[in-house]
Amino acid sequence: MEHDELECFLILAEELHFGRTAARMRLSRARVSQLVQRLERRIGAPLFVRTSRKVALTQLGRQLRDDLEPHHRGIQEAVARAGAAARGVTEVLHVGFSNPLAGEIVLKVTQVLRDAHPGLAVEFCEVPLGDPYGKLRNGEFDVQLTDFPAREEDLGGVPALLTEERVLAIAADHPLAARETVSVEDLAQVALLTVVGEVPDYWLEYHVPARTPAGRPIGRGPAVTNMAEALILVASGQGALLAAAHTATYYARPGIAYVPFRDAAPVEYGLTWRAGDETGTVQLFARTAFAVAREVAGADPRRAVPGRRPAVARR
Repeated sequence: MEHDELECFLILAEELHFGRTAARMRLSRARVSQLVQRLERRIGAPLFVRTSRKVALTQLGRQLRDDLEPHHRGIQEAVARAGAAARGVTEVLHVGFSNPLAGEIVLKVTQVLRDAHPGLAVEFCEVPLGDPYGKLRNGEFDVQLTDFPAREEDLGGVPALLTEERVLAIAADHPLAARETVSVEDLAQVALLTVVGEVPDYWLEYHVPARTPAGRPIGRGPAVTNMAEALILVASGQGALLAAAHTATYYARPGIAYVPFRDAAPVEYGLTWRAGDETGTVQLFARTAFAVAREVAGADPRRAVPGRRPAVARR
């Protein structure tokens, strides 16, 4: 198997979207199709089911993905360790982040640690919206900064480091878009986009509630797997989105209004890791993240730091 076939297959198996796969690989969609077809000829059977609406793995495709992923990850880790050793790095910490604000905090933490601990390298990557804990569980991340709630029995972590106000992302021509603020009760007037994938029910209910506090039903819009797809649907009037306040800055675009809530519970951000894997390096990252979160909160009145410091042991 050629390396580009392997890379293309695994990325497409994760994204299930030819356009996003092409963007990640910096190839054309036609080239991605060629690589997949070449691999399928090599295997002798289809690995994906393609329709005009979706891409899905066949049973054989799922088997190949499950067999290949650990070996591919092992090769990547071996190359990374060799490169780190050549640079004088003695340890690599893999960190996930769930959205641009979390990514901003992780980047700032990385910069602090780079100066204070030159033997430690931090590599970071975005957490898939439709699978918030999968990469952490399978070892691709050592720790991740993500939006709460997180109530997984096999995961540990710290209390929230940062809170942020919420906004309603809605089509600019919707009547609610003209208001200065909205209430959670106003959600009865919209259809909220939902998230498809390995998403816990409690997380989905917090971010995509089925009813208002008064018990009024909230409509359901199309299901999405990533933010780019969600915003296209919002702009086209096919649904609305409960979002963190930073979304208005990072995802400003024509056709979408971001209206602040006056009564919605804030979004909380915190660190999670596999229970029992709170190494000294993970704890070092947590302490540094707490300090960075205070700086990030002080720069924006829509953000705040909860009152207590994360209870982690010192290295």
